[in-house]
Amino acid sequence: MRSPSYSVMPARALRAVVVLALTAGVATAVPAAHAETTGPTGTPARTAAPALAAKPFMGWSSWSMQSSKYPGLNPDGDYSYLTEANVLKQTDALAAKLKNFGYEYVNIDAGWWRDKTWKPGFDRYGRQQADPVRFPSGMKAVADRIHAKGLKAGIYLPAGLEKEAYGGGKVPVLGADGCTTADIVYGDLRTTNGWDSSYKLDFSRPCTEKYIDSQARLIAGWGYDFLKLDGVGPGSGKSGDQYDNVADVAAWHRAIAATGRPIHLEVSWSLDIGHAADWKKYSNGWRIDTDVECYCNTLVSWENSVDDRWDDTPAWTRHAGPGGWNDLDSLDVGNGDMDGLTKAERQSYATLWAIAKSPLYTGDDLTRLDSYGLSLLTNREVIAVNQGDTPPARPVTPSDAQQVWAAKNPDGTYTVALFNLADAPAAVTASWASLGFTGKATVRDLWNHENLGNHENKVTQALPAHGSRLFTVTPRGGALTWTGYEAESAANTLAGNASVADCSACSDGHKVGNLYLGGKLTFNKVVVDKAGTYQVKVAYISGDARSADVLANGGGATRHTFPSTGDWGTTGTVSVPVTLKAGTNTITIDSGSGYAPDIDRIDVPKSS
Repeated sequence: MRSPSYSVMPARALRAVVVLALTAGVATAVPAAHAETTGPTGTPARTAAPALAAKPFMGWSSWSMQSSKYPGLNPDGDYSYLTEANVLKQTDALAAKLKNFGYEYVNIDAGWWRDKTWKPGFDRYGRQQADPVRFPSGMKAVADRIHAKGLKAGIYLPAGLEKEAYGGGKVPVLGADGCTTADIVYGDLRTTNGWDSSYKLDFSRPCTEKYIDSQARLIAGWGYDFLKLDGVGPGSGKSGDQYDNVADVAAWHRAIAATGRPIHLEVSWSLDIGHAADWKKYSNGWRIDTDVECYCNTLVSWENSVDDRWDDTPAWTRHAGPGGWNDLDSLDVGNGDMDGLTKAERQSYATLWAIAKSPLYTGDDLTRLDSYGLSLLTNREVIAVNQGDTPPARPVTPSDAQQVWAAKNPDGTYTVALFNLADAPAAVTASWASLGFTGKATVRDLWNHENLGNHENKVTQALPAHGSRLFTVTPRGGALTWTGYEAESAANTLAGNASVADCSACSDGHKVGNLYLGGKLTFNKVVVDKAGTYQVKVAYISGDARSADVLANGGGATRHTFPSTGDWGTTGTVSVPVTLKAGTNTITIDSGSGYAPDIDRIDVPKSS
């Protein structure tokens, strides 16, 4: 969310420079804070799933309609949509249309304590107080109405002490005798959060935690089940000590626990992946990107900023699991023209959210879902991918215009998504070799509830611009065998600045780095029995998304983009098609005029 009273940059300018960590395999780990204990034999024994966020939450959020300039949504001025009447109207529609499919949260976003000129209201203890025009019955009554429908209620707060709540430093803190707002912030009144709308809380002062405790008791007493804490840093377009709100999130974690009420804590937005361990330790979900809304005359648009998620999601994949999930923001696919997307884009949007295990909360007007949108939001096979025990998917091919994402499921099947992100139709192929097996596999189309029969070695689909398909693939063949080639081998040729470096995360303790501005790595003795196109698995490290030319035997090069692995100490893998001749070959990874990832090794399948 971005408030109208805050100074903001365009969404794309504030897009996170993503950093993700791809695992070496298709499956991913659960968050460290919730992951494993050691069993009596010394082998890992997975703990029971946590009560909160055992799976990604599902529901509705108010911000998409609040922020849109679509005709009729905000007739009383910008952001005026948020009212008690509108929230309850959406509550009734959610209960009638989506509750049976797992949607349960009704989340009230920014503005509930502000009037329609965005002037805020606070109680005598500096805590946000419902605007009497927007919410005449008060926030507890609204939560009660939501609960009466068998649903859960969510609420929103910004990080820090809002400037207007400071009251000259004389406002008392509830439950902390002698403490005032002057005793909970820094003396220089430094600002914090993504909009600098609050004073930064100083948690070295004993009064400060009491203020957070008082806020937590207030929303728990009202009966809320969910809190979105927004503008959190590092992230939200800000960095540095002034915008480091890890202590705030930790304090909220403790304060919520002290209330005794299970409240899901979601932190937002464009959070710094360098603090992923903190977000996992103290919260149940974290927004990895900027707002998906376009702040235009629709709810979203493809370019601003739905399409960013294909670039920004991969590095975060390994951080998602029971207890905490990567939040891709609202899923606005249900309202046709108001969404601002084609049908193909709406399906691709929903497909990525499902396979990434993002929370599925829509910002659409649930009272006027079109038939296609309703079919997307209520497809039980796709929801099962998101809500079941399948791990988050990751790219198994480079982040090019045509992409394949996949995850290996506990039952041995694969979730496989094909995406054509180009602006024109194109065919996309998922090769079984990129998944690690060969031969036949049966394919199930999840969106169309259709069995597509057996496919030998691959499945290819013609897709429209920005189109997608989503499959369950069941292997009927055998596992591939591979020949590995280490990047640092003395048999290879290095050119330009390329050099061997130590690498604790790499398969043999080394890698080849400094592949930039003409730096090259050539694997000289790649042997295959027969000519053909091979899915060569490239293991690499890259703290940001980087591109390289890949070529065989000095022939024509194909440039591929390698997704970020999140940092320079985590490896990832993607499969690249390379045409080889029978016998001995060379495979070159060339940085060209840019900067390429560091290379750990390549693995070449023994059959094409």
